[in-house]
Amino acid sequence: MMHALVPRVFSDVEDWVGTELAGLGMRAIRVEDYRDGDDYVLRAELPGIDPERDVKVNVDRGVLTLEAERTEEKRDHQRTEFRYGAARRSVALPAAADEEHITARYDNGMLEVRVPLRKPESEGRQVPIERAH
Repeated sequence: MMHALVPRVFSDVEDWVGTELAGLGMRAIRVEDYRDGDDYVLRAELPGIDPERDVKVNVDRGVLTLEAERTEEKRDHQRTEFRYGAARRSVALPAAADEEHITARYDNGMLEVRVPLRKPESEGRQVPIERAH
């Protein structure tokens, strides 16, 4: 019975603490991504934050980066509890991503980033060959 509890205890601790990246105190943001029609969609779990104050969504040369920082403090008559931490996640966008028209929306702890995908450009053109005189 003890053997069955050990993996669960470590799993619970990892969920509670989070996965730290390279000892930098940064945690990975859990995401899912998929294509929805003509959009690439990235959804991220970011519960308990103020999206206007605590979240940044940046795009630079085909890489979308989400950054979030949470500071939460609870006080009662006898003690103070606080939770804080920073999280970051970067993903490579598809080659057809229209970086100028990306939108982001936060609802109920979920951040959804929509990236329109441009129509594929033509596959080139035939170059005419001139006859030498």
